[in-house]
Amino acid sequence: MLSLPITLTIAAGAALVNIWLMLRCGQVRTKDKISIGDGGNELLIRRMRAHANFIESAPFVLILIAALEASGKGGNWLWYVGIIFIFGRLAHGLGMDGGTFEKGRVVGTLISMLTLLGLAGYALFSVYSKLG
Repeated sequence: MLSLPITLTIAAGAALVNIWLMLRCGQVRTKDKISIGDGGNELLIRRMRAHANFIESAPFVLILIAALEASGKGGNWLWYVGIIFIFGRLAHGLGMDGGTFEKGRVVGTLISMLTLLGLAGYALFSVYSKLG
């Protein structure tokens, strides 16, 4: 039986972040009575974009973590990568609202990009190098 505790934990964390991002959109929709679309509401547009951005990157991170863990090429460092990615996505979601935590958007974006680049690079290295 294949056990992927890192992948399962990070995927569960990602699912919770996804729900949180959905609820943040729903709060604005309910408050401003916007059923479909964005109604031209800037806060809703920002929150929808934060949610969409999460959906654009999280699957690739989870697939790479799972593949590395399943192949035995990962290690405990995958825990740190996954946890940092989740915190980066939280920072991005909060930062997309603007205001006092606006820098969270940049921090979250950089964390996501570096996570994707690092995992992809290591995956390729582990497959095509004699050291991997």
